[in-house]
Amino acid sequence: MPITPANTVLTLSQSSLQDYVDCPRRFQLRYLQRLAWPALEAEPALEFEKQLQLGTIYHRLIQQHQVGIPSDHLSATIDDETLQLWWQNYISHAQTLGDVLGVPGLRYPEIILSADLEGHHLIAKYDLLVTHPGQKATIIDWKTSLKRPARQWLADRLQTRLYPYLLVRAGAHLNNGKVWLPGEVELVYWFANYPAEPVRFQYRPQSFKEDEQYLASLIREISLRQEDTFPLTSQEVHCRYCTYHSLCERGSKAGSLQELGVAGEEDQFDLFIDFEQIPEIEF
Repeated sequence: MPITPANTVLTLSQSSLQDYVDCPRRFQLRYLQRLAWPALEAEPALEFEKQLQLGTIYHRLIQQHQVGIPSDHLSATIDDETLQLWWQNYISHAQTLGDVLGVPGLRYPEIILSADLEGHHLIAKYDLLVTHPGQKATIIDWKTSLKRPARQWLADRLQTRLYPYLLVRAGAHLNNGKVWLPGEVELVYWFANYPAEPVRFQYRPQSFKEDEQYLASLIREISLRQEDTFPLTSQEVHCRYCTYHSLCERGSKAGSLQELGVAGEEDQFDLFIDFEQIPEIEF
């Protein structure tokens, strides 16, 4: 029988959907069975944990700055060299985003939007939305990853598809009650370690139609699965940085944190870890 009874409604985020696409078994263990597993995602553990903590703090600093706390007040709270570098990059290079941060606009940091599709809920937490009602809306996502991934890799991520789609579907209240046209929406990835090299995606009407069809088919597939054990990914490189790799007998040792910094690795392995830890709502 399907994994969810007829009266069960799933709430799906880009994180949970990406896990399903990467490995259905990981999705099942993490979101359906909610299984906590102690395997490390990367070695060395202390350095990995520090990167996660820094990502959390960094997002919080930007959120506070976006709601009006002066940058010098926030700078005085930073006592870590890496975090200080990220922060200075943010302050110094914000103009690389052009009119997004360079002119007045309505800003919505850490805003959550949701919409129903195929009888289930889609949800997204945006780092920052900058809107000019009746003109355009820009989604900005702060990345603290060690590497700047290839544009095509980013284009294929669920976040790149879900975030603009949900803004069109559920963001009319941010546009004086008028639905945003896909052509009025842009997604910008901004990298703390590569401040002058943001990656921008202009949304298109055809993209909206394709994304809706794709997301709907993905939700149907998830809700109608009948296996007791979902299949493991065929791309075992995903297992190197997965919490459940030892449970699935896909190796007993976590991947090296240093390997994540090798230039071009995402092109070889379709692998990318982003150390941002502002929690996203997941089902």
